[in-house]
Amino acid sequence: MILNYKIIMRNNIKEYSDILKKFPKKRIVLSEEYLRIYNEHYKSNRGGEGFANKIAQKMESWMHKKVSKRKGEDILELGAGNLNHIKYENSFKNYDIVEPFRELYENNSELSKVRKEFNSIFEVQNKYDKIVSIATLEHLLNLPKEIIYCKNLLKKKGILQIAVPCEGELAFKLGWLFTTAISFKLKYNLDYSKMIKYEHVNSLHEILIILQNNFKIIKFSRSPFILPIKNLSFYAYIECENI
Repeated sequence: MILNYKIIMRNNIKEYSDILKKFPKKRIVLSEEYLRIYNEHYKSNRGGEGFANKIAQKMESWMHKKVSKRKGEDILELGAGNLNHIKYENSFKNYDIVEPFRELYENNSELSKVRKEFNSIFEVQNKYDKIVSIATLEHLLNLPKEIIYCKNLLKKKGILQIAVPCEGELAFKLGWLFTTAISFKLKYNLDYSKMIKYEHVNSLHEILIILQNNFKIIKFSRSPFILPIKNLSFYAYIECENI
């Protein structure tokens, strides 16, 4: 569903200024018992291991499909994880990735399709037709700085495609409470809400405000419902044009 994003959120310059004051953010401190299982959990979560993670990945496929609808020759993926998006893209010439956790993708057969690997967005110097990011922006501690850098990496009229969970909204919270949180409790006997709070430092609302003040938002849609109803959506897709 295509919407004029300016209709959704107007006159947010002051709010944008207030949001910028929150950055760079800091993560909460995790106890030793959480830190011991962190890497194991993160890898199994991204790899779709376990029933709850398989359900989540099935639902996340909506984000990958939305992003891949727009074609591009030179593509950069921010937060490539285990390279689960590249298989949806089929018409690129060059595909570069940013992913600090190399262990997630180093043995993946899809790596042969990747031209360059970067540990940080700030290492990248090339120009791109489109930059894509799926389920990553909610994790970034200095989101405004990375968004502005992405803007500089895009060619004129280049496209930034963002797909994120609706962090900060009711449906997404209920979703993980009744899936991942239960399996996490059964496996580790720990509270998953602490892990979510550690990982998801940015809300969908904050992401939208930052994007709107740096790009022209040309598409905005939510899933799973056709109508873009706040608090009834699990995921959101935002398509931005570099101006």
